[in-house]
Amino acid sequence: MELAVRTLYANIFLLSGPQGRLLVDAGALPYAPLFSQIMRDFQPDALLLTHAHVDHAGGAFVAARRGVRIFAHPLEHAQLTGEVHDLPYPAGRPWVGEIVSRLHPKLKASDVRSVFPGEIVCGWEVVGLPGHTAGQVGLLHNGVLIAADAVVGSPEGAHLPRAAYNADHVQAGKTLKTIAEMDLRCVLPAHGGLLTPEQIRARAQWDSGAGP
Repeated sequence: MELAVRTLYANIFLLSGPQGRLLVDAGALPYAPLFSQIMRDFQPDALLLTHAHVDHAGGAFVAARRGVRIFAHPLEHAQLTGEVHDLPYPAGRPWVGEIVSRLHPKLKASDVRSVFPGEIVCGWEVVGLPGHTAGQVGLLHNGVLIAADAVVGSPEGAHLPRAAYNADHVQAGKTLKTIAEMDLRCVLPAHGGLLTPEQIRARAQWDSGAGP
């Protein structure tokens, strides 16, 4: 299994192996031309959207136009298709987030297929990571977890997204603890660089009040 990372504001992941080529997330809308070039070069069999926020799904319309299969948890479909515009960015200004969402190209309902935790997509297991959004998912293979916005990487270690950016901050903390208890080799967040299991556990202990 081969893995490459490109940053289109948020990280996107190019996964290839015996069971196919999978793109994870589509980056922010200003990077759509670059995402289109990546699609032409990589020729994915499918695109999996970890969640519907515009920095992760901004280029998804490019995949739809090319007829690439697009997968997302059903709780994310309404945002992806424009039935709802519940975007928490910028913090404390939901009316601005709604405008930003409405300005983004949306998918047709027929463009998006449902995916659920426990399913296998191109050799990777779908893992539920709720909290940041209700239907956020990641992918797991051979001890490597692609964690979407369940955790953020920084030079100082692992962090949760700000509470204002999480649909359910308490659930986001529980998901972080679940990740900390998994048998992993590394965690790849959508923002920031690779995180070690030790960094994840340290953050989870801090958030539970057991840290230094």
